[in-house]
Amino acid sequence: MLDGIQAADVLRGVRGAEPVHREALITLIERVSRLVDDFPQISEMDLNPVFASPGGAVAADVRIVMDFEPTAPRYRPTQEQIVAQMNRIMKPDAVAVIGASNEDGKIGNSVMKNLINGGYQGAIYPIHPKADEIMGRKAYRSVKDVPGVIDVAVFAIPAKFVAQALVEVGEKKIPGAVLIPSGFAETGNHEGQEEIVKIARQYDIRMMGPNIYGFYYTPKNLCATFCTPYDVKGKAALSSQSGGIGMAIIGFSRSAKMGVSAIVGLGNKSDINEDDLLTFFEQDDNTEIIAQHCEDLKDGRSFAEAARRVSKKKPVVVLKAGRTSLGARAASSHTGALAGNDKIYEDVFQQCGVIRARSLRDLLEFARGIPKLPTPKGENTVIITGAGGSGVLLSDACVDNGLSLMTMPDDLDAAFRKFIPPFGAAGNPDDITGGEPPSTYKNTIRLGLEDDRIHSIILGYWHTIITPPMVFAKLVIEVKEEMKALGIEKPIVASLAGDVQVEEAAEYL
Repeated sequence: MLDGIQAADVLRGVRGAEPVHREALITLIERVSRLVDDFPQISEMDLNPVFASPGGAVAADVRIVMDFEPTAPRYRPTQEQIVAQMNRIMKPDAVAVIGASNEDGKIGNSVMKNLINGGYQGAIYPIHPKADEIMGRKAYRSVKDVPGVIDVAVFAIPAKFVAQALVEVGEKKIPGAVLIPSGFAETGNHEGQEEIVKIARQYDIRMMGPNIYGFYYTPKNLCATFCTPYDVKGKAALSSQSGGIGMAIIGFSRSAKMGVSAIVGLGNKSDINEDDLLTFFEQDDNTEIIAQHCEDLKDGRSFAEAARRVSKKKPVVVLKAGRTSLGARAASSHTGALAGNDKIYEDVFQQCGVIRARSLRDLLEFARGIPKLPTPKGENTVIITGAGGSGVLLSDACVDNGLSLMTMPDDLDAAFRKFIPPFGAAGNPDDITGGEPPSTYKNTIRLGLEDDRIHSIILGYWHTIITPPMVFAKLVIEVKEEMKALGIEKPIVASLAGDVQVEEAAEYL
């Protein structure tokens, strides 16, 4: 944290000044944190200035604002409680659709179609105050009239009717509610949202939403949503606070043939949020990687605890939206989110082992790529390229993303030089030039995989007739499989540039 502030260089000592006593400063910060934690009556605390010197750290002036009104503790169920209820919500044997409809264009109609046409094998109970039958299934006036056990209720009714229906869900002892309706905190209706939260706590219901598109859980063929159905199964679990982002996730996943285990909408996050999902996916055998889009965190401490634990078992990728002041303002009007100081998010993610995505494209590419690529055994990255220009850009990209370009040892440099022409450039990047035949690519890639000092390889391909795109793609796979048979696996990323044939080669890779 000290190294992350703008005055970090001053603390280390600049222009002949001695560095400050870091341990003293750290101790002061820790003690302030403990004080605020021990005494919840402290609502504000300001130490200004703090004098840090080589001899220690002293707070010259302290201002504390007290608030003796007890604050209601935030609801934080145990890990076991979260898992038990989330398993019933995400893997239900019976689903009720409150507001189910026979009328095309209605959300309740779309949810029913998705559940039926998506291949869900559990019981589906349409709930409608007047209809006797919906889409060939017996309809009920209330969830309380359904004779069997229900695991989750999907709400497809206007916001003004949600509270009463939620009471009936509670009286039926249904553990989960998926609230599709909008018209709550995101529109300024905080009282309405507080009311349903109060009902949920009274009946021990976990709520997803409101203001969401629903969710998908592909191992159960479950499409509890009014959006398009989705059936490309895989091991990536994705969530979004935004419905539009959810649709982008579905579109990318389908076009990239990236299978998913789940896609979940969180919306206003009146209850279920990112740390609940982390806890569920942590123990879900159908999930290998968790990727989340969020605009704010309702309980930063709870998220940090979950992320720190889960990231040691499964990769956790987060796209934090609202990084800028204008983005934060847009988030507030969109899902009622208070986006917060981005520097704090940056530091917390780093401390908790979270991989931060800077764009939606990054989030999706990370979710797609991380499970496919073996984990590098060290930090030494080598670029092998057929074009000097791409080598420069790839070097910049490595620096931007915190990758370490290996300083080439003399013996390895000499080994690479055996395969490249005199006018090429050995070193790192290793520029074999565009006029080289396929054998040069093959030999240099094989050398990069064989040498234990190289931990990951980036390939820059430039389209030439001498080594056409599909020839390049096939030789990369050939060398990769040859080395895999010898027990050698390293992450390989290829950057291809050229004419339309490059698309076919990229698809093949």
